[in-house]
Amino acid sequence: MLDVAALLLLVDIVDAGGLSQAARKRRMSRANVSYHLSQLEKAVGVQLVRRTTRRIEPTEAGLRLYRHGRTIRDELLAAQESVASLTEGLHGYVRLAVPTGFGQVVMSNWLIEFKRLYPSITLELLFDNRVDNLLRDEVDVAVRVMSEPPPNLVARELAPMRHVACASAGYAAQHRMPDSPEALREVPIITSTVVGRELRLAAYRGEERQELALQPTLASENFQFLHEALLAGLGVGLVPDYLVADDVAAGRVVTALDDWRLSLFGTRLYLLRMPDRYQTLATRTLIDFVIERARRWAQDPQSA
Repeated sequence: MLDVAALLLLVDIVDAGGLSQAARKRRMSRANVSYHLSQLEKAVGVQLVRRTTRRIEPTEAGLRLYRHGRTIRDELLAAQESVASLTEGLHGYVRLAVPTGFGQVVMSNWLIEFKRLYPSITLELLFDNRVDNLLRDEVDVAVRVMSEPPPNLVARELAPMRHVACASAGYAAQHRMPDSPEALREVPIITSTVVGRELRLAAYRGEERQELALQPTLASENFQFLHEALLAGLGVGLVPDYLVADDVAAGRVVTALDDWRLSLFGTRLYLLRMPDRYQTLATRTLIDFVIERARRWAQDPQSA
């Protein structure tokens, strides 16, 4: 008879992609994980995983056992949730990764509201722009700006993203604003890319498409700083439109190239998750909440 605990360990090994990673997740020694895997392989009489140069991969037999083990794990988690909800209400732990810009400027208020609605759900937020943290089991859900989502992830499109070329009214009064994408090469650029790395801008107008490399003179992942730098008149910003929407409406910031659609890091906002990872009720609740708030924001940014 199969050892269920060893079967669940196999699930963690395959999900983590290695014995060391599974050991860290389990807070066990690598040797202990290796021993239990060997015992499971002896019990079934076949090799379950093969080691490559970078990670381990399940054999055909290992993959079949992994799928059964994953089903058992998910059923156990669902059973625990079902019983716990009778006495504790909706609770749980969710790790969410959000973009540094959109997360800080727009999503912060959403997530504060979420915590007010669901105070028993523990929410851990990461403000970063990586996708591989999903693959390494660091987060349950990620929100990302990109043009196309990775094919190995489940993606839900949330909203379109648009960048604008803009500057403070004071800067625009003293300097000529760019009248074409090429003219951006002639002005100091403020953006969220990394200083010293090439910035590639794609610009679309009808059937016309231009792509050019730019060198920003001021760059940061801190969007509050970018906003202050723009208002200080330090140059022309290539920033998401939501960052300066209020300033444009108030006349503090003016835009250029309004007949062009500008893209730096992607044109759409996606919610991403792993296809085979169990979603707790807390995770599903957060996903539904984010999807609904993003829908409202896409229809009317001021209402969300």
